[in-house]
Amino acid sequence: MALGIFIGLTPTFGFQMLLAVFLAVILNENKFAAVLGVWVTNPFTAPFIYALEYESGRILLGMDYVRMPESLSFSALKSLGWEVMLPLTFGSLLWAILCSVAVYLAAIRIIPLAQKWKISRWPRRPRRGQGREL
Repeated sequence: MALGIFIGLTPTFGFQMLLAVFLAVILNENKFAAVLGVWVTNPFTAPFIYALEYESGRILLGMDYVRMPESLSFSALKSLGWEVMLPLTFGSLLWAILCSVAVYLAAIRIIPLAQKWKISRWPRRPRRGQGREL
C-alpha cells in the first residue's frame, strides 16, 4: 500500500497503475495493494493534492508564482512547463515520502490486529451423509 501511495503522489499522470504493478512485481510486493494505494489521487482529489504539492515545492525552492506567458510560443510553453514541473516534482517527492512512511507504519500496526479478528461464517447445511440421520 505504501508503494502505491508513493507512486500515487508523484506526477506520473496516466502511468501510475502500470508503474505500481511493475514496481510491485520487481519488489515482490502485493500488486493489488499497490494499485489500491495509487487511487489516493483520483479525479476528485488530484487537483487538491497537486496544488498542495506544487505550492509546497514552490515555497521550499523559493520560486515565484507561475505567470501565464504573453504569447503561446513553444519556448514560452517550454519554460512554463519547467516552472511548474520543478516545484511540483520536488513537492510531490516530499509528500510522497512522508505519506508512504506514515501508511507503512500504520499498516504494520493494523494488519496484525486485523488478522486476529474472528469473522464468523454463515451457518451451513450439513452435507448428505453427514449430520443427523432421519
